Amino acid sequence: MTVSTTAVVVCGFDALLPERGVAALIGDRQIALFRTYDGQVFALSNTDPVSGANVMSRGIVGNRGDVPTVASPMFKQVYDLRTGVCLDDPSLVLTVYPVRVTDGQVIVGD
Repeated sequence: MTVSTTAVVVCGFDALLPERGVAALIGDRQIALFRTYDGQVFALSNTDPVSGANVMSRGIVGNRGDVPTVASPMFKQVYDLRTGVCLDDPSLVLTVYPVRVTDGQVIVGD
């Protein structure tokens, strides 16, 4: 599920390390930002749907075939970074936020 939010500059693109996640607070929402080796940036809910803990930014970034993924650090379910859908159990879904990079700045929201 993609959620619309007011556009907010979160950080500089260079502050995101490839294949690592970082947490950010936008209003009262915790989000997890991920930058992949090919330079794509993804924004998802930081809340693990299984445990309820705000830990997704500490997940293991990788891929399954051509699908960029993050594995929950709690129970290791693997989520598609593009859609938020769990590849192991499609009933589990992370909220996806619109994200873009403009002038070297990572902007979350519309």
